[in-house]
Amino acid sequence: MRILHTSDWHIGRSFHGHSTLPALREVLDALIEQVRENSVEVVIVAGDVFDSSTPPAECYTLLTDMLSGLADAGAAVVVTSGNHDSAARLGFQSGLLRAGIHVRTDPATVDAPITLTDEHGPVHVYGIPYLEPALLRRTWPGEKLRTQHDAIAHAMGLIRADHASRGGRSVVVSHCFTAGVDPTPGLERDIQQGGLDVVPLAEFAGIDYVALGHIHGRQQLAPTVRYAGAPLHYSFGEADKPRGSWLVDLSATGEASVTWLDLPVPRRLVTIRGTLDELCSAAEHEYATTAWVRAEYTDATPQRDPLRRLQERFPFCAAVVHAPERQHERDDQTYAGRVRTARTDVELIGAFLAHVREGEGASPAEAELISEVIEGRTVAEAVA
Repeated sequence: MRILHTSDWHIGRSFHGHSTLPALREVLDALIEQVRENSVEVVIVAGDVFDSSTPPAECYTLLTDMLSGLADAGAAVVVTSGNHDSAARLGFQSGLLRAGIHVRTDPATVDAPITLTDEHGPVHVYGIPYLEPALLRRTWPGEKLRTQHDAIAHAMGLIRADHASRGGRSVVVSHCFTAGVDPTPGLERDIQQGGLDVVPLAEFAGIDYVALGHIHGRQQLAPTVRYAGAPLHYSFGEADKPRGSWLVDLSATGEASVTWLDLPVPRRLVTIRGTLDELCSAAEHEYATTAWVRAEYTDATPQRDPLRRLQERFPFCAAVVHAPERQHERDDQTYAGRVRTARTDVELIGAFLAHVREGEGASPAEAELISEVIEGRTVAEAVA
């Protein structure tokens, strides 16, 4: 059986204030074409379909179009909810979806697989939605479920018991943070990276293929346990991570042969660095004029309107950071101490600049300008 593993669509997420819906539609249209070209039989979407629990109406439109497109391409579709999704909102329409599209959001159904069949027999796909331990007391009364690990371990126990009675090949879909992955800082929210909420890799032992979601970069934890990552770059921290999905061929005996399919990048992300004047004029940065840009300008002091100036050259400049090359060592002198030692107005202004600039006072040009202003004010007062 041929399976395409994708995850973390995050429909509705913005990128530095810009909508990502048009770019995501372009990428997912390409994914649908890959499903058609590769004769994929099952598409797995491993959680975080939406970016929030209350997505706007246009997000549902995009999801409906994509699920319909995948079904039209000849694939069954299995979707699970993630920590960003509202399981209730994602699952409410499952009964209205066309045949072959399965949405799993109820923890009570983890041991009720979606069974698909090829020429070699059945493949049982077990969908584990994101499991919030505090909300599982009614689903699994009497179980001590304090952590993600506890919840996944219990779910996997139910799955193994069911699979033992059925036989055949097995696939598990889960949205969690599994030991051994390298997260993208600031993106994978709500699931701890350390401590008790990490799920040990051993919990998924014995399954023919485990399709994981939650981490935005592709990762292989074991030959048969993988993260597909997100189809779009949602952060400059992801800029070096490839975008795509895993194509999994499950043999008659359950052996998984896995290859990577790249997805197009509608607009690449780059970080450029230099003084503000260099960034705005140097030919070496011309390549970035059509990209999403994070600019780090290295001037010793903050500059006026850096974003506006940069956007005149880089229309898609989304983030600007002041990152001076030379870091000044802090001294122990307080602002009050600097003020007490100032003997003139010029020195008083210099003390203020040294304080806000972490030790760097006025430059020679600035000092000259300050003197001219102070002296001009003094003359004006004397005339008055």
